[in-house]
Amino acid sequence: MNAPSPSLHLARGYLGRRVHLRIDRPAGSTHPQHGFDYPVNYGYLPGVPAPDGDNLDAYYLNTDPVTETEGLCVAVIHRYCDDDDKLVIVDDSDTTISDDEIHQRIAFQELPGHYEIIRAPAD
Repeated sequence: MNAPSPSLHLARGYLGRRVHLRIDRPAGSTHPQHGFDYPVNYGYLPGVPAPDGDNLDAYYLNTDPVTETEGLCVAVIHRYCDDDDKLVIVDDSDTTISDDEIHQRIAFQELPGHYEIIRAPAD
């Protein structure tokens, strides 16, 4: 078995933790280069460098546009094609979100079959 990618290793450390996010693409905004709309908030953990040279990315699965927020990391989107995994952050009212719901909410940017959802191991 191969060792996890650096991005996955970093991202797994946040599973089950509350994090602070800075949102640079609020829900309802449009990607500046690719033109797709963000139905949920997309941002990053300030001060947490990722292997791609940017800060560690995160989906905040709330449809109300925000610029900063806190939430619980319930999953990691582990991309197969690049070392740029994403955290899945939810607010306290959405902590039991299913994998199917996560798939639906990130489908605007993530292609089926090109990633998997990683969860914390059950206690």
